[in-house]
Amino acid sequence: MTPLLNRLTHKLHSMPVLVLMPHSRCNCRCVMCDIWKANQNKQEISAEDLEKHLSAFKKLKVKEIALSGGEALMHSNLWTFCKSLKQLNIRISLLSTGLVLSRNTKEIIENVDEVIVSIDGGKETHDRIRNIPNAFEKLAQGVKELKRMKSSFPVKGRSVLQKQNFREFSSIVNAAKEIGLDQISFLSADVSTEAFNREEPWSNEHVSEIALTKEEVNEFKNILKECFGKFKREFETRLIAESPPKLYGLATYYEALLGLDGFPEKKCNAPWVSSVIEADGQVRPCFFHPSFGNIHDQEFESIVNSEKAISFRRNLKVGKDSTCQKCVCSLNY
Repeated sequence: MTPLLNRLTHKLHSMPVLVLMPHSRCNCRCVMCDIWKANQNKQEISAEDLEKHLSAFKKLKVKEIALSGGEALMHSNLWTFCKSLKQLNIRISLLSTGLVLSRNTKEIIENVDEVIVSIDGGKETHDRIRNIPNAFEKLAQGVKELKRMKSSFPVKGRSVLQKQNFREFSSIVNAAKEIGLDQISFLSADVSTEAFNREEPWSNEHVSEIALTKEEVNEFKNILKECFGKFKREFETRLIAESPPKLYGLATYYEALLGLDGFPEKKCNAPWVSSVIEADGQVRPCFFHPSFGNIHDQEFESIVNSEKAISFRRNLKVGKDSTCQKCVCSLNY
C-alpha cells in the first residue's frame, strides 16, 4: 500500500529498495564500463558516514540493500558497514566481479544474504571482456568456496550482452551451470547515458564497439529463438531469470538504438520505491537520472523528500522520458 501512497503523493513514505555504492574503485576493466577509469580517485562511504543515516533508513522502512560499485569487497571496512545495516534487519545483496570472493568467503556468508556476480561468457570471453587474466577461474573458485562453506547460500549471475558476447548466450548459460550459479539474468549494455563514471556520453565510434549492428541484431534474434527451445527447462525452473519475451527485448533495444524500432516499453517505479547512494555521497533516484543532493551535506530523508526530488517524481513520465526509454535495468517493485 505504501508504494502506492508514494506514487500518489510523490513523497517517499517508505523505500523498500536502496542501492548503495560503498566503494568507488573496481578490480576489473570491462569494455562496456568506465568505473575503473577513476580508480586513482578512491572514494568510499565510511561506516561512520553510514551511521548518521541509519535512522532515516529505519524510518523509510528500507527492506533490501544492494551493495553495488565499484567492487564493494574493496571497501576498507565493509563488514562493520554490513553489521550496521543488519541491525535494521535489512536484506543485503552483494554485487561483485567475483575476483576476491575466495578471500572473503566466511565474512560474506556471515554478513550478506546473497551474492550476484558478473559473468560475460566462458573463460576466454569473460577474461577478455573483463581485461583481467584468470578472471573466470577466480570467479569459479569463489563460487565454489561459497557453496562449499554453505551449499544453500544463494549465488546468482548477471550478464551484459553486447557485441563481444551476444553470440555466446548458450555458453554463458552453460558456464553459469558449470560453476554452480543458482540463477543467471541478462541485460543489454548502457551506451547512451553518463552513468558508470562517464563524464560525457560515449562517442558514436565508442558506441559502435559495444552496440549491435542491424545484421548483428538479426543474428541475435535468431540465436535467442533457438535458445528458447534449447533451454526450455532452464526457463521453466527460472535458472534463466527472464522470460523469453523479456530476453527478446534485449535485441529490440539494440534495434531501437539504430532507429529501426521503438524501445521496449518500460514499466518502472524506481524513483518512487528506491534510491541510489554513490560512493561520493550523491543521492540519485536511479543510476541514470541526476542527483538530488549529497549525504555529506544533508540528511538522507530530507534529500529524497526535498522539493527538488518531489518535483522530479511528479513531472517524470517514464513512458515518454528519453532517459527512461533507453534504460537497461528498470525496476518494477
